[in-house]
Amino acid sequence: MADEPQERLGGRTPLEAAATPAMDFLALRSEIGLLKTIPEGMSPGSDTANLAVMGYDPEKYYTGRSPLEALSIGVPLQEKDVALRCNFVTLTEEEPYEKKKILDHSSSEISTEDAAVLLDAVKKELGTDEFQFYLGTSYRHCLIWHEGKVLPLTPPHDHLGEVIGPYLPEDSRFLELQKRSYEILSSHPINQKRKEQGLNPANSCWFWGAGTKPGLASFESLYGKKGTMISAVDLLKGIAVGAGMRVKEVAGANGGLDTNYEGKAQAAVDAVLKEGSDFAYIHLEAPDEMSHQGSLERKLKAIENLDARIVKPVYEAMEASGEDYRLLILPDHPTPLRIRTHSSEPVPYLLYDSRKDLGSKGLYGETTAKESGIFHEKGYQMMRYFLEL
Repeated sequence: MADEPQERLGGRTPLEAAATPAMDFLALRSEIGLLKTIPEGMSPGSDTANLAVMGYDPEKYYTGRSPLEALSIGVPLQEKDVALRCNFVTLTEEEPYEKKKILDHSSSEISTEDAAVLLDAVKKELGTDEFQFYLGTSYRHCLIWHEGKVLPLTPPHDHLGEVIGPYLPEDSRFLELQKRSYEILSSHPINQKRKEQGLNPANSCWFWGAGTKPGLASFESLYGKKGTMISAVDLLKGIAVGAGMRVKEVAGANGGLDTNYEGKAQAAVDAVLKEGSDFAYIHLEAPDEMSHQGSLERKLKAIENLDARIVKPVYEAMEASGEDYRLLILPDHPTPLRIRTHSSEPVPYLLYDSRKDLGSKGLYGETTAKESGIFHEKGYQMMRYFLEL
């Protein structure tokens, strides 16, 4: 959600320009400041950033992105296994593989149903005892390399529109796996049908995010609170599984702009008011996905949906309950439209406390956060601050 000032918005950021009456209302009584979620020297990813926001020091706990996702989908990771993300991406079709360009890291946010058929075709041709493929959500899937090693691999969303040659795996076996996946997928009937429908074909696998089995301390042992995760994204659900938190599945939650916002809000309210959780973490992927697409209009819509369809109903339900509560609203990392990928700058946060006026008197956004002079350098320490421990 965090971004840079946009000329088309009169020098405001998307967060500052979007119509967000609920967050505007909360901001007047909230603390607004900056939080650094990406430690120096670490890549700005949803993995490291969300670990920090959930109260885990990435420098201590991070062992790779894909192992966290593997936990979410129930993959039985062994100590010497390496997990890798297997994206379904869209590459240009005319050139030799090394000279193709990457057009879309999500293949038009392919449905899990279409992806399942395509992954079955890949598994049939490329799966072995050593390399095993597992279905995730939408374009995000998992490859387990038994007795493998962690390889340096490049995230596809970092190089949209670029020739892929310089970013392909240096390991010849993984390069061959990607090339063969293109041969399997490019002519698949599902992809022919997608092109007829004006959708991007999922015509290649792309491997990245390699890592080994994580060892997170439980959230309850660290913070003395029972937590619930509400997300459509396997990475977030995997962190929660590793942290011993409850994961609530919400029908229609898909990580896209058309996700089930109301269902997520209700799941969080039910978790803390009816089901015994002290803490609920609602993760919304849409602002990030719209940023990767480079669409200012859709990013504004995602932020407005967050405000009207998650923040507002959660606030109203908590007020109606009569319970004391605190709300923390923040991006995990910036995804500037200019670069269409993640960056490491500190993010603006809004902290609301139903019991007292924290006195910002400004609107929630990057400018107010910077001008506040409030800065938390170690992002993982925010959880303890938020929970007043």
